[in-house]
Amino acid sequence: MQQSIRSFVLRQGRVSNAQRRACEMLLPTYGIPFSENLLDLDQVFGRPAPKILEIGFGMGESTAIIAQSHPENDYLGIEVHTPGVGSLLNQIEQHGLTNLRIIQHDAVAVLQHMLPSACLDGIHIFFPDPWPKARHHKRRLIQPAFVARLCSHLKPGGYLHVATDWEDYAMQILQVLSQEPQLSNTATEYAPRPDYRPLTKFEQRGIKLGHGVWDLIFQKS
Repeated sequence: MQQSIRSFVLRQGRVSNAQRRACEMLLPTYGIPFSENLLDLDQVFGRPAPKILEIGFGMGESTAIIAQSHPENDYLGIEVHTPGVGSLLNQIEQHGLTNLRIIQHDAVAVLQHMLPSACLDGIHIFFPDPWPKARHHKRRLIQPAFVARLCSHLKPGGYLHVATDWEDYAMQILQVLSQEPQLSNTATEYAPRPDYRPLTKFEQRGIKLGHGVWDLIFQKS
């Protein structure tokens, strides 16, 4: 995969004092600096346990809830935006989470340089940027080359879970994932929202307004 492909466009929002403090005080403990060296995830978390990657965790609301609800799993979150990183760090501290680590870097580079093959039991990508204008669709994260890269890091039997609230993006994601030979759909088309994915406040508002949400869960053979 070419390095020119990026998983994000940097939109640096305002960083609150609490988020800045969290990055200064907590990132050295719960963050993993980017490097071009492969990680030993069992060593990072200090135990053998199922490892779940989340790409683009936003403000980290769902990430923290999932990690708190599933202490038997270890979670690695990737996010480039400082406000979101600071927000999740504060939630880690607030809830005393020991099974969650953060890498603040481009996900494509992290996948290429830091994650070994077949090291993950699951991958979450919740509400990636939909790039709604047709001329921007090429910037969407879920593309065949990126999905093939994700599959290389999944263990056999591992899963890829993508959720979106844009119907045309959901259709594209379904097509791309269905065409990846290493993956099989766990549903006929779209899956019901699994219990482990919490409803965010944003999503709850959208549902009240009649907006749809589409979950796609595929398993590696």
